[in-house]
Amino acid sequence: PIPALDIFFFSFSLLFDISLNIFFSPFLLFILQGSEHAATATLPAAFSDLLPHFLVEPEDEYIVKNKPVTLTCRSTPATQIYFKCNGEWVHQDDHLIERTVDPATALPVMQVTIEITRQQVEKIFGLDEYWCQCVAWSTTGTQKSQKAYIRIAYLRKNFEEEPQGKEVALDQEVLLRCHPPEGVPQAEVEWQRNEDVIDPASDPNFVITPDHNLVIKKARLADTGNYTCVAKNIVARRKSTSAAILVYVDGGWSEWSKWSACGADCSMWRSRECTQPSPGTGGKDCQGLDLQSLNCTSEQCPQTVSGAEDVALYVGMVAVALCLTLLLIVVVLVYRRKKEGLDADVADSSILTTGFQPMGIKPSKPGVWVPRSRRAPPHKNSHLLTIQPDLTTTTTSYQGTLRSRHDATGKFSMTNGPLLDPLPNGSHTLHNGKLNSDAAAEFVSRLSTQSYFKTLPRDVANTSYGTFNFLGGRLTIPNTGISLLIPPEAIPRGKIYEIYLTVQRKEDLRLPLAGCQTLLSPIVSCGPPGVVLSRPVILSMDHCFDACLDNWAVRLKKQNYEGAWEDVLLMGEELVSDPYYCQLEAETCRLFSEQLGTFALVGESLHMGAAKRLRLVLFSDAYCSTLEYNIRVYCMDDTQDVFKEVMQMERQLGGRLIDEPHVLLFKDSYHNLRLSIHDMPQAHWRSKLLAGYQEIPFYHIWNGSQRYLHCTFTLERLSLSTCELTCQLCVWQVEGEGQSFSLDFNIAKDTRALDSEFLLMDSNATALAGPSAFQIPYLIRQKICSSLDAPCPNGADWRMLAQRLKLERHMSFLASKASPTSVILDLWEAQHFHSGNINQLATVMADIGKQEAMIFLVSDGEC
Repeated sequence: PIPALDIFFFSFSLLFDISLNIFFSPFLLFILQGSEHAATATLPAAFSDLLPHFLVEPEDEYIVKNKPVTLTCRSTPATQIYFKCNGEWVHQDDHLIERTVDPATALPVMQVTIEITRQQVEKIFGLDEYWCQCVAWSTTGTQKSQKAYIRIAYLRKNFEEEPQGKEVALDQEVLLRCHPPEGVPQAEVEWQRNEDVIDPASDPNFVITPDHNLVIKKARLADTGNYTCVAKNIVARRKSTSAAILVYVDGGWSEWSKWSACGADCSMWRSRECTQPSPGTGGKDCQGLDLQSLNCTSEQCPQTVSGAEDVALYVGMVAVALCLTLLLIVVVLVYRRKKEGLDADVADSSILTTGFQPMGIKPSKPGVWVPRSRRAPPHKNSHLLTIQPDLTTTTTSYQGTLRSRHDATGKFSMTNGPLLDPLPNGSHTLHNGKLNSDAAAEFVSRLSTQSYFKTLPRDVANTSYGTFNFLGGRLTIPNTGISLLIPPEAIPRGKIYEIYLTVQRKEDLRLPLAGCQTLLSPIVSCGPPGVVLSRPVILSMDHCFDACLDNWAVRLKKQNYEGAWEDVLLMGEELVSDPYYCQLEAETCRLFSEQLGTFALVGESLHMGAAKRLRLVLFSDAYCSTLEYNIRVYCMDDTQDVFKEVMQMERQLGGRLIDEPHVLLFKDSYHNLRLSIHDMPQAHWRSKLLAGYQEIPFYHIWNGSQRYLHCTFTLERLSLSTCELTCQLCVWQVEGEGQSFSLDFNIAKDTRALDSEFLLMDSNATALAGPSAFQIPYLIRQKICSSLDAPCPNGADWRMLAQRLKLERHMSFLASKASPTSVILDLWEAQHFHSGNINQLATVMADIGKQEAMIFLVSDGEC
């Protein structure tokens, strides 16, 4: 009876397993587990230890984007395997089952897989994590696998801490911090220098700390570069903004030389040089003396014997001294006689020789090269210049009252008193214009001594100044696109300010840039800082980016009194309560500012589609007497001030312009700029370059560390009689846009007539005060403001004027001003000073329904 009972229970167990697999749910199987144990408890002893054990258990997985993950369980001997996730059984239809037999043991092997989707994981809220484990059955019992956790993988975009650029001394320790973005799984970090991965194993001077910071033990000159922290996991790869590290070398003095022999003057000397090391990359020069002298002792001093030769020497020296004394006396007497013979008023009549500009005469038309998009019709007398014209010609405009020399109390002194003191007696004497050499030196020297102004450059050729009162005026730096409009009533009544405008050069002022930031405009100073203004002035300056704020984060930076740079405005997110506001145009930025100071536009690209405009300019030697011939290709920011600087420099080098400037869009793609020359007549010319092209690194252009990068192509003609050169010059960004120029000219004398529009001479006055600085007469301006400022029910007020002039984006800014119309007219004056058509503005006014605009058509004399 016992064998029969065993056979019965064994048959019952097999039928039970089959029924569970076909008809019962995993939940019912779990309930019936106890009875199965009771049934198998009577199995023969040979099967009593056959509990299932796992050959493969589920592992932790990460869901990347929307791709589901697969969990696998394999067990032997097993009759059933089911997954349980977060305490709930997975439906049997979601299991993929595979049955095999282990050839070594002949035991049955079962493998089960399931898929977990992102939606399933996202259903779990709170602090609990999504987990799964599998449960395996055999005829003897059950076993549970380890838990596998399923997480959704991600990597945030923003670094919690990014490396910051700095300047460090040679051999100084450098710490660059990096806290990668939050991510699952946790991001791995690597460091790059100039896009090359840093390997501390191969260069022990680098150490990457456990918290991902980079340490440079001792800064070397070769360590200068752009450092980037790179975070990556299975989802994405993120790069921090690059930190520019500049390693500079402070100069050291060499050892003192030996004392020289005692000279005839009873002194000896010794010297040393600043060569150990020599200062480099902005490092400080050596401090202290490089030459020392010392009196000799009486024993060392050579004994000199006076003889006939010494007597002759002394007599000659006395004779020369007497002659010089007599000559000085004669000069003084002649000067006094001439001065006494002149009337006092005539002696001070030099002011009458300055160029007066009547109030009704409008300034002349534009005088700088501008791109075709904003170019005015060419003047009939314009012509091509092969080099930059002389920009130092003085043009002076005088407005106000002339005073007699005898009125000593009313004379305005440029050398005494603070800049902001008004003239005595309330007089309004305005002196304006381009600085001549003496006045410029005195003016710059005086300003540079002021405690509140520390960075005024001594480049007087790029500085304009004037004296202004409540009538306002305008300052312009010729051929730079930089101007300052001082609207009427911007200076409080009763005040007279002496105001300057200057464009800073790289050697005068350094603007620190972090990571992938790039300078998008000139660095412009207007001042003096701290003057009180009743309303905003308008500073106009060129920029060199594509003017699409979807591609850029553009910030206005201002230098504070301590010399540090601060972000004062994020373009596109201006607040009407801020003291600064920007009107961005295709190639120009108009800054409304209630404070004077030093400003610049700095941009950071939001993606690789952001582009800067480069101006490509070609020069060659004006005269060539050798077989070698050089072509210089400048790649500079597309702003007029840099173009002017290059033209002045090439004029000093004796260069000539051989083609009109071209514009190239340079994208933030980390790719370099390449230049090459092709299609030269091989029978007459050959290139002396060893490589097929020249290349300018991306960061040299993007960081703007050099204002006018250029490449020189050295060509060689095979005969001195060869003067004609034809070739193709190609300039392109790797995997980006490019330009191709066809060159065809005579190197001995270029008689080709180029487009005369692209290079004109700016003959406008650098300083204009009062009504001559504006196209709209002052009284008419007042009438327009009083007519349009008051709200009109049908909308025929300043709002319609703003719409007609395409200023809808600035409605909130305009509405915040006491006189919105006056701000609109200020902007119109700043935009149209060179090419404005006052009749066209009158037409706009007539369309609005303001008939008083017809007064515009009255001549200036009648006004």
